[in-house]
Amino acid sequence: MSLLTFRGGVHPPEKKELAEHKEIKFLPLPEKVYIYTTNHIGAPAKILVEPGQKVKTGQKIGEANGFISANIHSSVTGEVVEIVKMTNAATGTKNDVIVIQRTGEDEWDLISGYGDYSKKTPEEIIGIVKEAGIVGLGGAMFPSHVKMSVPKGKKAEYLIINAAECEPYITIDYRMMLEKSVEIVKGIKIIMHATGVKKAYIGIENNKPAAIEKMKEAVSGEPIEIKVLKTKYPQGAEKQLIYAITKKEVPSGGLPLDVGAIVFNVSTTYAIYEAVEKGKPLVERGITLTGEGIKNPGNFIYRIGTLTKDLLNHVGLVEEEKIDRILYGGPMMGIPLPNIELPTFKGNNALTVMTKDIVPHKEVFPCIRCSKCVQVCPINLMPYLLKMQVEKREYDKSLEYGLMDCIECGSCSFACPAGIELVKTFKTGKKVARALKGRAKK
Repeated sequence: MSLLTFRGGVHPPEKKELAEHKEIKFLPLPEKVYIYTTNHIGAPAKILVEPGQKVKTGQKIGEANGFISANIHSSVTGEVVEIVKMTNAATGTKNDVIVIQRTGEDEWDLISGYGDYSKKTPEEIIGIVKEAGIVGLGGAMFPSHVKMSVPKGKKAEYLIINAAECEPYITIDYRMMLEKSVEIVKGIKIIMHATGVKKAYIGIENNKPAAIEKMKEAVSGEPIEIKVLKTKYPQGAEKQLIYAITKKEVPSGGLPLDVGAIVFNVSTTYAIYEAVEKGKPLVERGITLTGEGIKNPGNFIYRIGTLTKDLLNHVGLVEEEKIDRILYGGPMMGIPLPNIELPTFKGNNALTVMTKDIVPHKEVFPCIRCSKCVQVCPINLMPYLLKMQVEKREYDKSLEYGLMDCIECGSCSFACPAGIELVKTFKTGKKVARALKGRAKK
């Protein structure tokens, strides 16, 4: 059987062996949590609480404040002690954070109307998902209720579950498939019921044979098909995954629905099941704590808003002088932390601690037009040319050549023999291009 894939991409060291055999464990409840009002893409949530107010686990403390926005909930039972500004490493900006001191064990505030999904209308299911504050847990944090609300004039023909987990080191979705396969399938059926989709696919890379077999057992008799993907990065990127499975290309600037697809991550699918059938808001999620800089790597369930340092204290770190960097996520698309006093948020699927002996420190040389970056780009861009255009401030040209289509996967930087960090240039170029566009509108 041929393996499904896409053009371009790279195959960095997988490093899955550090945590893939570790069963998921629940971490102790944190003493204090810090909940960003920007726990999603879009407008910050409108704060509903004030200092001194008592809250329960799952209680809504912030309300979606726009079409693309999401509710936020207390992840512990306790008292709101303050509302402060803290740096959001994902955006580089300072955002409002609701600080809650835990006062005891969980007293749950569940979502009303939960229960058997088959007895609910699509609108009721989408309403529960919205109330639960569920967003994309693969890292994008796009509000799930928006994705499930198929607009007029569009039709969702198939659902794709992203189980590729192509980023090195990260194994939480792999463990979820091994330990929560039945629940994940229920989540898939809930999404299908709510969107009217008749066919679903689960895309799993071929380096996860145990998960492939487990999910095949779980989908037996269902209109859900397992698609085995070639192990390659970024196989789990949305457009690349859609192409690998359907051979349909999402147009530049387009959405998956333009080719009839809806894509959900494994962990997001599980969270939808928990919300609709159990009434649980999104207050906890799975994470892989991994890397050569961690003494006891593994997979865990933690409460959203826990400080990074509190998570790392549970697994232990090697000597500080050996650590090169600590990342939200993995080494290809992860965000370096300026410090470990920052909170976690809904999109945190991993903390990876890289050591100096593992991180390659390339000497940087001038570009020689070898075209390696062109060969590996999964979007069919010309990264070397885009870099030149951005550095010359030729933003109109860079946009014409697809700057905004770049998914910042890092394949070009990984493949560059000259050691050039191309993605950094593209991120800067995008920011400037957006700013210029906004200024032109004004």
